[in-house]
Amino acid sequence: MKSTFLLFLSFTLLNFQVAAQGTKPHIFMLLVDDWGWANVGYHRDVPTKEVQTPNFDKLCAEGVELDQHYVHNVCSPTRSSLLSGRLPIHVNVNNGAATMHNPKDPIGGFQGIPRNMTVIAEKMKMGGYATHQVGKWDAGMATRDHIPLGRGFNTSFGYFHHDNDYYTTKVGFCKIAPAGMNDLWMNEQPAYHQNGTDYEEHQFEQHVLQVLEKHDPSVPLFLYYAPHIAHTPLQVPDSYLKKFDFIDDETRQYYHAMVNYLDDVVGNVTGAFKSKGMWNNTLMVVSADNGGPEYSGGGANNYPLKGGKTSNWQGGVRGNAFVSGGFVPESMRGKKLDGYIAVCDWYATFAHFAGVDPSDAKAASAKLPPIDSMNMWPYVSGQVSASPRQDVPIGSPDMVQGLISGDFKILVDKVSTAGWTGPQYPNSTNPKGGISATEDCGKGCLFNIKEDPEERSNLASSMGDKLREMQDKLATYQATFYNPLRGPPDPAACEAAVHKYEGFWGPWLE
Repeated sequence: MKSTFLLFLSFTLLNFQVAAQGTKPHIFMLLVDDWGWANVGYHRDVPTKEVQTPNFDKLCAEGVELDQHYVHNVCSPTRSSLLSGRLPIHVNVNNGAATMHNPKDPIGGFQGIPRNMTVIAEKMKMGGYATHQVGKWDAGMATRDHIPLGRGFNTSFGYFHHDNDYYTTKVGFCKIAPAGMNDLWMNEQPAYHQNGTDYEEHQFEQHVLQVLEKHDPSVPLFLYYAPHIAHTPLQVPDSYLKKFDFIDDETRQYYHAMVNYLDDVVGNVTGAFKSKGMWNNTLMVVSADNGGPEYSGGGANNYPLKGGKTSNWQGGVRGNAFVSGGFVPESMRGKKLDGYIAVCDWYATFAHFAGVDPSDAKAASAKLPPIDSMNMWPYVSGQVSASPRQDVPIGSPDMVQGLISGDFKILVDKVSTAGWTGPQYPNSTNPKGGISATEDCGKGCLFNIKEDPEERSNLASSMGDKLREMQDKLATYQATFYNPLRGPPDPAACEAAVHKYEGFWGPWLE
């Protein structure tokens, strides 16, 4: 009873702080796909003309850099975590196909976020926000309850799968339609006649600009933009590719050109916020969805961190992140914070701005895990000096594979992509990239990630007591692991795509 009262009191005081600062801020959440640690200028101690991100760099310099911001190592779990307010181990650690279905489980037997969890857009709507989603969804499409409009967004323009072709929007195929299906959706139906008409990221940019143009600034805005860039397939307009023709590796050339394209998009969008007179009351949150893909054909680079996308080394789970915008207190601008933040923590932070209770009664009724999210605004805004988050559990498809707690990190079992790159990667000695080494951590590799951020010194043999302490904590998180059987791809999804939606992917179940 006492803890409930304290939670209520804290929630009330924090709401008072927002009210004291002024109107509810506009929130612009940008989740960048497959963005490598070394693929942004502010992470380059030695500047290189290969990394051209002037808008990202300026926004970070004007805001607060979040140096210890953690995500899952692949796409869908991070998106599920952000949108649901749960750590990936309590919502989704599976990066499976959007067409997965287990008919025996009507709550969790689908890809992405379980049906009965409340997504952040619903909370923001309760707080009077206009809610808009643009770009990659990758958090479920089985029913209309799973797609953005069923999750609380007023409008939506994007795609459901992990990726699609930037020009044709096709992805996947069915035996009954081997040429492939289109994946592009507008609000409640396929984006008929818009697929194949332009470079997809340009379409997303134009839609974001239209949302801003039509928006009434007196109404608080929640804009969630999840670009396709820099996920494969590596495709970009020729004018951008030619800017990087000095790079001798084709994969690296395409990747850097794509990131530069997105940097221009971000400059245009933030410029529109300013032209609309909204920037001074906007909080922009920027995060990668996972580390950059260093596997063959991925094109990214997480130098000097170890590993990358699909692995649980720091290069896979420690993501580029910062906040910017006029709502950031002047006293915090230009600072770097090294306290732990998990991507799920933005849920409670945003709910705080909306003035709503972040807890999830609907999920509790379905006996689903509660939110793990912690309100980070007191920390990010400088009201307190330390992050409330001390632990970051790290999931894999079948277990809680690691834990960051205090200064230490433990990993167990076999961990892929066990290696490091150089400042330029991929390169002529490793064309198209790819780190094939796997490290077997058995019952525990132990690292002090504050003193050894590159994870080069395994302390397991020299710090036995700390190792056992971390193993015990890991076991505690393992006992809470949520991992329902989501089922195989459902052929009915293909039937709906071909016959119901005339060649477009979409919801196929009631």
